Formats: sequence, structure tokens, C-alpha cells
Amino acid sequence: MSLDTFPIRRVDHVRFYVNNARQSAYYYKNAFGFDIVGFCGLETGQQNEVDYVVQQGDVRFVFSAPIRPGHEMGRLIGEHGDFVQDISFEVDDVDEAFKKAVDRGARPAREPFTLSDENGEVRLASIHTYGEVIHTFINRDNFKGRFLPNFKDMDEKGVPIGLKDVDHIVGNVELGKMNYWVDFYANVLGFEQIISFDDQDISTDYTALMSKVMANGNQKVKFPINEPAEGKKKSQIDEYLEFFGGAGVQHVALLTDDIVKTVTELRNRGVLFLHVPMTYYEEVPERVGAIDEDLETLAGLGILIDRDDEGYLLQLFTKPITDRPTLFYEIIQRKGAKSFGKGNFKALFEAIEREQELRGTL
Repeated sequence: MSLDTFPIRRVDHVRFYVNNARQSAYYYKNAFGFDIVGFCGLETGQQNEVDYVVQQGDVRFVFSAPIRPGHEMGRLIGEHGDFVQDISFEVDDVDEAFKKAVDRGARPAREPFTLSDENGEVRLASIHTYGEVIHTFINRDNFKGRFLPNFKDMDEKGVPIGLKDVDHIVGNVELGKMNYWVDFYANVLGFEQIISFDDQDISTDYTALMSKVMANGNQKVKFPINEPAEGKKKSQIDEYLEFFGGAGVQHVALLTDDIVKTVTELRNRGVLFLHVPMTYYEEVPERVGAIDEDLETLAGLGILIDRDDEGYLLQLFTKPITDRPTLFYEIIQRKGAKSFGKGNFKALFEAIEREQELRGTL
């Protein structure tokens, strides 16, 4: 067990830059079952942007939108579409974390600062990572409120679907940049590489990619980092980089304890998933072995199954949730498995290629 040189408690929240924060919050409430729990905008004294906070289990998303012309946030949304802008970490000491990160080579985004109101104070600071993404260090040990000072509490309840936590967040980076960012997370934030996949592991007849998975000391934060690999046609990573306009977050994996219930609810609410042919399930008993779930039920929902030395996992991927073929979600249930579904890659990528073909981008 190596020394955790950069203690991070967990992913605190994921912030999205969006064109319309209210509509985004409404969509996540009604499609994904989040509660809308907080708001900050003109009514709370914030002059140039608006923020909505949604939560389910330990998953917390923030949607931020510009409300005045010429806002820098508006320029970024115009460039990238709605996107993940901040993956925030809860830490013990914001000042120490920021200083350590910058001393190790991180580019500062925001020097440490304090927000306060009648509920106490929160300390924050931010550094840059790939593309437009930042990591904000946050500590609210001296804060009794729900999210941040000067946010108004809201209580718009969604009907939950069993989402528990963020399992991992995947970044797509340019060709030749994967190892650069692997080294960044290792050297700056003390992450360890726990898995790597090359183009032999992740390929079809047409496209390929390479990926390495980085994790923090307590393994609560896991970041696969992908780059394209040479193939006969344009890979999903190439397509992402083209439509997003550079490196960024490809998908957020959300953990559930009952994937059958979660996916059934999502499908009933109109969330679209990648389609896997029924032939995939013919090999599952031999490849995966005994599982608790009914295979016919899983097949009917299109849920993928894979096994490693420690157990098995069930996973499914939505289609892109924005107009651009960029950001999507993974729903994952772990029954002991610590891996990322290597046995499903071929079926998954072929499903993505079918979607690319429909879009004319393969």
C-alpha cells in the first residue's frame, strides 16, 4: 500500500456549464430523479450567472448558466456545448492542497478564498486540468448549510431511481496526451494507475482507443483517461474531440445498488441507451458464470455483464444527452468487481459505431 501523498475525501460535486440551468435542473429532476436542493442567482445577489444544485444519494451536480451577454461562460458554452467544467474534490485543508498541487506543477485557476454567510464559511481553491476542466478543492467543515454560502435552499423533490454515488469520470484527451495527463494525476495529485487498456483491448474492426485508469489513495476518485488510437475509421474519441472542440469529460459513471430498477425507471422516463444485439447474451453464461440477476431481464433492458477476479459488474451507457455527440452517462452496479467492463468493450464499441454511422461520423 503506497503512501497517499494528496488526501482527497471524495468527489464533492460536478459542475456543468449549460445554456439554461433551470431547464437542466428540471430535466435531471424528471428524467434522473434528482432533488433540486439549491439556487443562486439575481434573487440571492449573484449578478452575472445562475446556479442550480441537484442531488441524489451522494451524487451532487451543479448547473451554471450565464445571464448577461458577453459572459465568458457563454463563450465556452458556444465553443463546447453544455459540458462538465469542474470536478470538485472535498479535502481536509484547501490551502495545503492548493499549495501542494501548484508546487508540483499544477496551473492555478483560483487562489484560495472563503465564502461565508450566517451558516458559516467554506474554503475553496481551483487548479486547471485537461481542456477547460478544473478541479476545485473544497472544505465545508465550518459550514452548516446545504451546499455553499449565499445559496437559497430549494426542496423540489424528484422520484429517485437509486443513484448512490459517482463511480468514475472519464476524460477524452488528444492523441499523444494520455500519458501526459496520467503523469499529471500521478505527480500533482498523487494518484496511482490501477488499470491500462491498449488498442488491442479496446478495438473493433474499424476503430480503437487507449485508456489508463487513475485513482486517488482511498480509491473514491477514479479517472479513466482515453486517447484515440489508429483505426480504419474515425473512433468515438476522434468524434468527441471534433464535436467538443478539444479535450473534455466524456462520461460520468453513476453507481446504483439495483441496476434493473434504475435502468427500468430511466427507460420509462425517456432516457435513451445504446442498443446491444441479443447475440451478446448467448456468450454471457460461459464468459461470466453464475450471476444473481435473471439474464432474460438483463437482456430485455440491454444491460451488459462482466467479471473480474473479485466479482462481477453490470453496466449500461446512455446515448449522448446533449445535441452534440459528446457527453453521456454510464449506469453501473458492482457485485464485487473493481474493474471497468473490459469484456464488454467490443460489444459497446460496436454499438457506438452503429450510432456514429447513423450520424455520418464513422
